[in-house]
Amino acid sequence: MRDARYDILFEPMKIGPVTAKNRFYQVPHCNGGGYRDPSAAAEMRGVKAEGGWGVIFTEQCEMHHTSEITPFIELRLWEDKDIPQLRRMSEKMKTHGALAGIQLAYSGINGPNLYTKEVPRAPSALPIRTFTNDPVQARALSKDEIRDLRRWFVNAAKRSKIAGFDLICLYGAHGFGIFQHFLSRATNQRTDEYGGSLENRARFVNEVIADMRDAVGDTMGITLRVSLDETIGELGFSNAEVREFVDMNRDLPDLWDMAHGSWEDCSGPSRFKEEGAQQELVRGIRELTGKPVVGVGRFTSPDVMVKMIKSGTLDFIGCARPSIADPFLPKKVEEGRIDDIRECIGCNICITGDMTMSISRCTQNPTFMEEWRKGWHPENMNPKGASDNVLVVGSGPAGLEAAWALCRRGYDVAIAEARKEIGGRVARESKLPGLSAWGRVKDYREYQLQRRPDVEIYLDSQLSADDIMEFGFQNIAIATGATWRRDGVSRQHVVPMKIAEGASIYTPDDLMDGTLPGGKVVIFDDDHYYMGGVLAELLVKQGADVTLITPSAYVSDWTNNTLEQSTIHARLDALGVKIVLNRGVTEIAADHIISNCVYTGKTCEYPADAVVIVASRRGNDDLYHELLARQDDWADAGIRSVKLFGDAEAAGPIAWATYAGHRYARELDSEPLSDALPFRREITELAPE
Repeated sequence: MRDARYDILFEPMKIGPVTAKNRFYQVPHCNGGGYRDPSAAAEMRGVKAEGGWGVIFTEQCEMHHTSEITPFIELRLWEDKDIPQLRRMSEKMKTHGALAGIQLAYSGINGPNLYTKEVPRAPSALPIRTFTNDPVQARALSKDEIRDLRRWFVNAAKRSKIAGFDLICLYGAHGFGIFQHFLSRATNQRTDEYGGSLENRARFVNEVIADMRDAVGDTMGITLRVSLDETIGELGFSNAEVREFVDMNRDLPDLWDMAHGSWEDCSGPSRFKEEGAQQELVRGIRELTGKPVVGVGRFTSPDVMVKMIKSGTLDFIGCARPSIADPFLPKKVEEGRIDDIRECIGCNICITGDMTMSISRCTQNPTFMEEWRKGWHPENMNPKGASDNVLVVGSGPAGLEAAWALCRRGYDVAIAEARKEIGGRVARESKLPGLSAWGRVKDYREYQLQRRPDVEIYLDSQLSADDIMEFGFQNIAIATGATWRRDGVSRQHVVPMKIAEGASIYTPDDLMDGTLPGGKVVIFDDDHYYMGGVLAELLVKQGADVTLITPSAYVSDWTNNTLEQSTIHARLDALGVKIVLNRGVTEIAADHIISNCVYTGKTCEYPADAVVIVASRRGNDDLYHELLARQDDWADAGIRSVKLFGDAEAAGPIAWATYAGHRYARELDSEPLSDALPFRREITELAPE
């Protein structure tokens, strides 16, 4: 039963000629599938429709071949042949009464055209701006080409209508879309009627929307996504100028979609951005227009959503990452199941799919992008197999997810945890600076499991192989996690590095257990994800003099994929951490380390009272191998299967662990696939010779 406090979230809202059934608005977001995996992307959107979203958008859709962002994999609407795959998406989106939206993008100075080999075009001639710093420049659009571009947008709008979409979003945010490039003085240095004054810089978007409204506006709503503040200095499209632009063009689109400046600003991780972080930038814009406004902010709390509506800040609650973590968020609010919402933790692992051109993952929702490929549903499990019970050894993210999925299949589940609290690495890492929201991985699953009569949790239970052989469980799931190595083995060192006797060596596990070194501390980060930077922040706040050394050209290099690397570097620099890039550690002495340049091999010394080695992790798999050694005795003990998974099998990010736990639960008692693929895929259709 829905709480009356949330009724306002379920009010129908008009967007031009169409009406959304509620205020839950899934803004455009990437998924790593795009044109390569259209059915996977379509089914993912369809599950959100089932989950109750009122508006569902595609990701960025390149609307013309003269502007594309290869190697990144988005959607394409270059010709009529692209319509069928997009129609499949729109049909899935509309299965439960949601409005289907498509985001049309012309990338301008963000489109290097590495696939089409077309010369990039932009408002002004400038170097291409991409994540990979491609050595390509765009030339300035001529007036004839601006007229062509207007026509191409109309063509794309007509194709979008044929493909079954109700809404079009014109992309002018995050620095990626041509509309922002025209609006910003940083990228529009024209001296004709399309440059100079704000009125002139707004001419192009006015012309395109007028053209599109004439073509499809009788049946399709037209929305405009605009950056709230470019945050790039005085030439940027500032928040003050955004407000002037909206006031000057009050009724321009059917809806204003307000996003922060860069993608890094708009989708900042929870480590640096709280829920509703953009509230101050968007507050008051609603008063400047008669059209509805949608904004984002990693909204997971229905109370915060209601506040945003009642305060007049927003008309729609825009969500990307929260809609991934829980596609059924609206339905759970509607059914009064607030505690069942699987809240986004803001780790940004979903974004890494786009950045690495691979199928996206979600730490909280391991079924994300597996809805079509594997037939996984975020709320429904496959029926129980032939056996009846499972002992899950370890309650980290893999073990907890496995237990939660297994009991929903119908198995009786026991969880044995060696520590005095459940959660494994998540319980410990969430106590580190900025990572408290990651505790939701544990909190959600712990809450759900405690309500189940078919699940028992045993803490402080270090099990031996003998114990397990005596218990009588049919299936043994080993999810015992991993331990950070103390010997430096990782990427620079594939065998233990030289460490002097008497050197003070620490690992992330030591620090998370509360043992914190002081004095001059060197952190050797050969892991390259978040841990090294987080531990540097932890130690410097405890008064240590910290030097972070990494063989990479970036501190916390892989966080480029989670949109936080530059923020991490700036944070550590502000805290006084000495950042040493492109250098490894060849030897650790009692009072110093010897560092080598990764390019020249030249060495130098850094003083060190203690060294924290952030290298690789070794799976805690001894119990698994002890059980394997006694496989001949399994039948007498009633054991049908023993499986190792998660970090215990191969350490990785938390999302890899929850995925592994979910996969184990889905596949238990299944027929072996032999040499068959464990997922569906689509391949390119061959054209006639």
